[in-house]
Amino acid sequence: MRGLVKGLVVAALVAPLLSACVIYDSDAGENVSVNLRRDDAPPAEAIREARFADGALVARVDSNGCTQASDFEVSVSDGSPVEITLRRTKQDLCKALVPDGVELRWTYADLGLEPGTATRILNALK
Repeated sequence: MRGLVKGLVVAALVAPLLSACVIYDSDAGENVSVNLRRDDAPPAEAIREARFADGALVARVDSNGCTQASDFEVSVSDGSPVEITLRRTKQDLCKALVPDGVELRWTYADLGLEPGTATRILNALK
């Protein structure tokens, strides 16, 4: 009985560690292919507004006083229109009061786009 309890405790402790694993046992020698896609990109930032002005994407985002364009990953997908997604990769841990947020700019060149390219911003608006 003591061995059973010990086995259950070990199983309970190890189960979370195996939750992302795929275990397959076959005596028939079958080929198994498992594709695990781990999408650990940060979620798209909810932004206040976005527009193109003076040859650049201008986005207004929340800030605690230290937010910079380099704190964001900008994903640009091919297509017509081109789809752009802004993802915050570095938290703003400052404590300033910035009620209107800040405007960040990425030029067409920063985005790898020709000026005037048709685009769509996929981020949700606040």
